[in-house]
Amino acid sequence: MSAPAVRVRGLHYSYPDGHMALDGIDLDVEPGERVALLGPNGAGKTTLMLHLNGVLTASAGAVEIGGTVLARNTLRDIRRRVGLVFQDPDDQLFMPTLAQDVAFGPANFGIEGDALQQRVRRALETVSMSQLADRSPAHMSGGQRRRAALATVLACEPEVLVLDEPSANLDPVARRELAETLTRLDATMLIVTHDLPYAAQLCDRAIIMDHGVIVADGAVAEVLSDAELLAAHRLELPWGFVVAPR
Repeated sequence: MSAPAVRVRGLHYSYPDGHMALDGIDLDVEPGERVALLGPNGAGKTTLMLHLNGVLTASAGAVEIGGTVLARNTLRDIRRRVGLVFQDPDDQLFMPTLAQDVAFGPANFGIEGDALQQRVRRALETVSMSQLADRSPAHMSGGQRRRAALATVLACEPEVLVLDEPSANLDPVARRELAETLTRLDATMLIVTHDLPYAAQLCDRAIIMDHGVIVADGAVAEVLSDAELLAAHRLELPWGFVVAPR
């Protein structure tokens, strides 16, 4: 049997002020799964996300990506295989043109020449932004910038895609366009979000975290239909929204 796309065992992490952000997380995500990571502010969701490619280092426990243990000697390979898309596109867009931004990541991993240009073209086509290749991201709309940030990660061809609040501050059209783009992707996905309808639209599985631990893990329709569970962890569906079984 193939190894899980993501395996986390006994993960602990405390911030310098002593706050325990992760308190013994165990998690398996199979290849191709789309998992929503839900929970109130301060639950540990983003902290967990930042452990998956070594931005943060656990005080105890282990992270494996496709059977490879995250360690100092595997860090570069893991960062190629796990793509993080941050909530703020400014964290990923800093070059004069979109094409240069998209080329930056794969070039850093040693891709060059025609292979690099092919990576850029494919990534921009995937997010439907080929016509904006020579435009400055600073002159794009919020939705375009969010898809541009996604393209910078896709150009590295990650096996696992981790997105932090992808729908935050997007208008309805931009929200739909991003969802359509994500639906077309084959990568394993973990989506950190407070947007429960977005989780229901994109994911088959939902995990709720609170106080650094996983408190629920199941089919997205099952988890989001449990009003008592959601209320206990400060989560709430919009009025009148009904989660359809997948």
